[in-house]
Amino acid sequence: MLILNHPSQATEKKIDRIINRGLSFRAKDEKTVARILADIKKDGDRALISYVNRFDAPDLKRDDLQVTRAEIAAARRKVSRAFMQSLRLAARQIKDFHKEQREKSWITTDPSGKILGQLARPVDAAGIYVPGGRGGKTPLVSSVLMGGIPAKIAGVEKICLATPPTKTGDINPHLLVAAERVGIDTIFKVGSAWGIAALAYGTETIPQVDVIVGPGNIYVTLAKKMVAGTVGIDMIAGPSEILVIADDTAEAEYIAADLLSQAEHDPLASSILITTSNTVAREVDDAIKKQLAQLPRKEIAEASLKKFGALIVVKNIDVAFELANRIAPEHLELQLDDPFRYIGKVRNAGALFLGKYTPEPVGDYVAGPNHVLPTAGTARFASALSVNHFIKKTSLIYYPASVLKKEAGHIARLAEIEGLGAHANSVKIRVKKMN
Repeated sequence: MLILNHPSQATEKKIDRIINRGLSFRAKDEKTVARILADIKKDGDRALISYVNRFDAPDLKRDDLQVTRAEIAAARRKVSRAFMQSLRLAARQIKDFHKEQREKSWITTDPSGKILGQLARPVDAAGIYVPGGRGGKTPLVSSVLMGGIPAKIAGVEKICLATPPTKTGDINPHLLVAAERVGIDTIFKVGSAWGIAALAYGTETIPQVDVIVGPGNIYVTLAKKMVAGTVGIDMIAGPSEILVIADDTAEAEYIAADLLSQAEHDPLASSILITTSNTVAREVDDAIKKQLAQLPRKEIAEASLKKFGALIVVKNIDVAFELANRIAPEHLELQLDDPFRYIGKVRNAGALFLGKYTPEPVGDYVAGPNHVLPTAGTARFASALSVNHFIKKTSLIYYPASVLKKEAGHIARLAEIEGLGAHANSVKIRVKKMN
């Protein structure tokens, strides 16, 4: 990889390319997804099974769209004891973290008798989308946990999981066992944009939900974007990102491995090192070359690093944080001598990883915080998937007659300034009757 010095025109050009790779979509793909959504909305199961048969499982029947209890029981017998141990650890730690996010309803009163408050209530139904993972060969178990556990903790009563079936109409047993562990027993064999449409609009077989969360390909992402407003969604996710800030105490091999852990996701993924040390930059470059040669997904990682990777040398650590906050990465690692010293400098990041022994994959799987994170610079205003995505808040207001009478003039005045006479009258008519 090319080592860039900041500030320079080359560095600015590279950073702009990374930031602006963005969340844009081709008109052709938008048209395709819009047609799929319209088909499912109009024809329900008939359209749904047509898409499933055409793109995923050619022989799957409508009656087989929902996973049965027998299939879940069979899945238990197919997974290893070691997998179950790892699953239990991950589920427990994710649950413990998300429990801290619970919000309570609250009410305040004052001596006048006015009562104000906020009611926090879970949505009635949620849909968790889990990608197929190379035709079911690489099941994204962590997506089941990261979507299902916060929904459960929020108190959502009906949780549906949608994931594409294999060609033979099956779901990977690891996904089924993970769903059972979370407490999800309503699982549908549907994927892509038609799966999102089915959750958003409902069909004869699949119930309509209130919120849809989970990652997916461009068709899933576009479908979520288009149904947002009909249902709530977690976010419009872009390609994966990592940014590492390092000083001269950092281990080049660790940094290289972490940069590659994101580069292997997608040719559009971004992997950036910002360091105060020319030596570390050179050593990381050498380590990347060595590790890249051993990767099964070498071509993908190579394409990602070439277009959206960067090794940037800055004059001091303050400049490093200025650049990081500008980029607002999905994952930010601080491989610094005393990383806790610099937490206050971080303004924009999806998740923060501290120290050389906290690589990004720790957060992907077992640490506890959610790995569904804002990308493409949206960490400037967005947050990780959380319990709050499944909670809606209702304001509570009570005015006794004495308080309404006291504040009526102010309410009416503001309403009349806005040209809303009926608003003012709804207050005046009550005050008049009081007199």
